[in-house]
Amino acid sequence: MKTLIVHAHPEPASLNGSLKDLAVSTLESAGHEVRVSDLYAMDWKATADAADYGPHASRPLRVVTDSGRAFDAGDLTPDVRAEQEKLLWADTVVLQFPLWWYTMPAILKGWVDRVFTYRFAYGVGEHSDTRYGERFGEGTLAGRRAMLSVTIGGLEPHYSDRGVNGPIDDLLFPIHHGILYYPGLEVLPPFVVYGADRMTAEDYPDVAKAWEQRLLTLESTEPIAFRRQNSGDYEIPSLRLKEGLEPAGRTGFGLHVRG
Repeated sequence: MKTLIVHAHPEPASLNGSLKDLAVSTLESAGHEVRVSDLYAMDWKATADAADYGPHASRPLRVVTDSGRAFDAGDLTPDVRAEQEKLLWADTVVLQFPLWWYTMPAILKGWVDRVFTYRFAYGVGEHSDTRYGERFGEGTLAGRRAMLSVTIGGLEPHYSDRGVNGPIDDLLFPIHHGILYYPGLEVLPPFVVYGADRMTAEDYPDVAKAWEQRLLTLESTEPIAFRRQNSGDYEIPSLRLKEGLEPAGRTGFGLHVRG
């Protein structure tokens, strides 16, 4: 297995840094290949702008079409091309980050904004009366897996069905479904560490053991059963779930998970 770890925390000695290092050592010891994109260490540029698209940048800037032209011509900046090549190399992608303000750190969102360009991660495939492009289970990154490893300062009950912060599955849905599943990645259930701000040295071995177990079962873990866009479950072109397919009592984001 070839795994790309995209790591987003500014402190190497942080819990996130430890989990990233443990992932590398665990996977390599098991005979897997690992590459790491440590975004803070790379001084990753987090803003998409005209400089990313070189001679293909229009005035006014049109990020979608300009990024697509630059991608097709092979003229994206070297840092972006390198990350796209890593994604194509990998069998599995792990995003390691702390939950900040209910989402990923800005530097990781900036990695998505710049790397997931038009014609690479979206805007691919046939658009017709029966298909609406290759996305949500199809696309450039189909056949690969992805998983989030997330640390959260709050306690687990805070992120439950009645918790004040909302269910963790709902908070992560935009990343799971809208960023990872959209270009075809099969998404595994997340590894979540709650109460990270309260963790002591005595707590860490249990977390490390659980993380090792997840890492060693990446290939056998069942992905979240998101519905494929072109599977027949959605009306085209409205992309609304067809009547009668919703599981009993399920609403909202849960409608887009089978079973």
